[in-house]
Amino acid sequence: MFEYFYHEILRNTIVSFGSLFNNITIKHKNNSNDVTSVIKVPFSYGPTQKFLARLNQSPDLNKPIQITLPRMSFEFTGLTYDSTRKSTTTQTFTAKSITDGKETKKVYLPVPYNLQFEVSIMSKLNDDALQIIEQILPYFQPAYTMTVELIDEINEKRDVPVILENITMQDDYEGDFTSRRVLIYTLRFTAKTYLFGPTSSTTKDIIKKTTISYITGDTTNTPTREVVYSAEPRAIKNYTGIVVTNISNDISTEDTLITVNDISSILPNTYLDIEGEEIFVKLISGNILTVERGKDGTPITSHLAGAAIKSITSTDNELIETGDDFGFSGSTFWYSIKNGKKIRQIKRNIQCRCGNSSSRRRKSFWKNTKIYFRCRWY
Repeated sequence: MFEYFYHEILRNTIVSFGSLFNNITIKHKNNSNDVTSVIKVPFSYGPTQKFLARLNQSPDLNKPIQITLPRMSFEFTGLTYDSTRKSTTTQTFTAKSITDGKETKKVYLPVPYNLQFEVSIMSKLNDDALQIIEQILPYFQPAYTMTVELIDEINEKRDVPVILENITMQDDYEGDFTSRRVLIYTLRFTAKTYLFGPTSSTTKDIIKKTTISYITGDTTNTPTREVVYSAEPRAIKNYTGIVVTNISNDISTEDTLITVNDISSILPNTYLDIEGEEIFVKLISGNILTVERGKDGTPITSHLAGAAIKSITSTDNELIETGDDFGFSGSTFWYSIKNGKKIRQIKRNIQCRCGNSSSRRRKSFWKNTKIYFRCRWY
């Protein structure tokens, strides 16, 4: 608790709010209704009293340099907790770090807070102030939504509603004829933002391998056999973009023999990616591959000659992204137990059939029990 972190959420929200009023202009016309001047209204951060004090220090209208009216200013005036938007305090979500795209970051759900702002419009002429007001009000009904980047480390952006609460007007006109008149319109807003806590890395916490041990038998007989099953996630597409060879001839959805240009970088019992379809290489004869099509639920499609063939290796397994489908490679050990000792051991490799309705029967262990696999990287 109380470790250092700074996402600049409040700062970014204040800057985003101020940018809403950057491009407001007014026009002055003559008696013929022709535009004589177009003025971009200055807009800056600061309290209204600061600008009024500057005006009072320079009351002489004949001075060549003075504060220009109309002008606008805004100020961050308060921060309150919003219990109506409260979410669970223990739930987290993960996202990829934008620094390298590989590290996975974890952060708790944000805390809702309301930011209060005041926008002041200072004008000498009421018509100037009304032009400014009329350019603002139609966008707030009563809320206007702006998108703010709250955590740039994971590119977390959220829509922040900005609600117009009320408008007040003050005519500050005291003194003699030479004193300067100031009309002040004050608009009060509430921005509903979120504050996030520190982020932490979860890359090392991701489970990369699972092992389950079974002892068969019933409640009355002594178990005589044990099974240990291990599974590891496996990519079902190429992430590195490395092309190992190309298809020599067109292949249809029914073909299981594929002729390639170069066989040197392909080995039996490996997986390949052809335009999004995963295939498993069973045999190699010359430049002809005997394959299983559409592995792990990938769509079986036709491919034209020259289509790139990409390898799927352990490097791709490390690059599986959040939300991607994946398969897994597993192995199963069967062995008997006699007098507390293992006397027989058999290893059998099992490959996942994700994404389709197929199943495998393990009659030697799971008698007449269908096993269905469906995997997704979370």
